[in-house]
Amino acid sequence: MTWFVEWFSTMDAMKVVGIIGQVLFGSRFFVQWAASERAGRSVIPVAFWYLSLVGAALTLMYAIKIREPIFMVPQAGGLLIYSRNLFFVYRDKRKNHPLLGPDKA
Repeated sequence: MTWFVEWFSTMDAMKVVGIIGQVLFGSRFFVQWAASERAGRSVIPVAFWYLSLVGAALTLMYAIKIREPIFMVPQAGGLLIYSRNLFFVYRDKRKNHPLLGPDKA
């Protein structure tokens, strides 16, 4: 348990970034759960993808700082997936927008 106390006693800005990244990344599941409860079915709200993206980016920054490839590789891969999902969300919203839809060109 002394490693835990030592880790917090040497707190720096990048550790704070890493903690915030993990909190944001973890909070996405509560957002998804709440949205699904409200809808009465399983849904993934856009906020889930934003929390994933920002949480992964901050966690990746921390992983790079501590030079830990075990965290770098999945977070970097996740950034691509979360960005792509947001691209799909906004592409579909644009297609269905009454002023920007495909027949309005």
